[in-house]
Amino acid sequence: MCLIAFAWNAHPRWRLLLAGNRDEFHARPSAPLASWSDAPIYAGRDLEAGGTWLGVDDNGRCSVVTNVRDPRDPQLGRSRGLLALDYLKGAASAEIHARQLLATAAAYRPFNLLTFDATDAFYLGNRPEPRAQWITPGVHGLSNADFNTPWPKTRALMQRLQAWLDAAGGDDLAPLFEALADEHVAADAELPDTGIGLERERWLSSAFIRGEYYGTRASTVVALDHDGCGRVVERRYGPHGRYEGETTLTVGLQASGNMPSR
Repeated sequence: MCLIAFAWNAHPRWRLLLAGNRDEFHARPSAPLASWSDAPIYAGRDLEAGGTWLGVDDNGRCSVVTNVRDPRDPQLGRSRGLLALDYLKGAASAEIHARQLLATAAAYRPFNLLTFDATDAFYLGNRPEPRAQWITPGVHGLSNADFNTPWPKTRALMQRLQAWLDAAGGDDLAPLFEALADEHVAADAELPDTGIGLERERWLSSAFIRGEYYGTRASTVVALDHDGCGRVVERRYGPHGRYEGETTLTVGLQASGNMPSR
């Protein structure tokens, strides 16, 4: 993923409400959100490295990963997509997993990782050094920088998620997908300097990125209640932002009602 806003224990119904965009090269092969036959999880699959960018399981656990934008930092080490997959395939709580990962975090490519279980949530990163942070209740954001770094698109998505919460959004996820589809470009004075040049900073400053070779590949909303039940909805896009389909999966006790892709 490249842009995430989430509410943790901040809604009377939803323990976790997460909205995010996955930005990636269109040529990188991937499979859409699905129930995996070889692991008890619901996730998209990176067909190049074998991991995932976001997934959930029937115990109400969720994990999502982003990269860290720094062209001076070589992309060396294990695939960061394996981090989310390893957490979901394992049995460790978010707290125990966080403690264990600190010992090996430096061996992965630059990453930000969020992990959620029935009681706790953690942020983990390995730049500039491995660290873990317990997440407090409330609305938080994450992009290709440190946790809660106030990039314009991160702030904007957090604000729209907070507005959804304030309006008691309930089951209507449409406003969250509208926020993820926002193509507003930030003013130059608000842009971060991540070493990629002003033109690319402008292009990447919108929530939804439209491009021929690189852009937003998927918009995903996760809604998990306090019993660990809920749904995951993924909308997929191709080159130039072409809509390519949507999948809705139910998780937890509702899992028998899954809807196929369309």
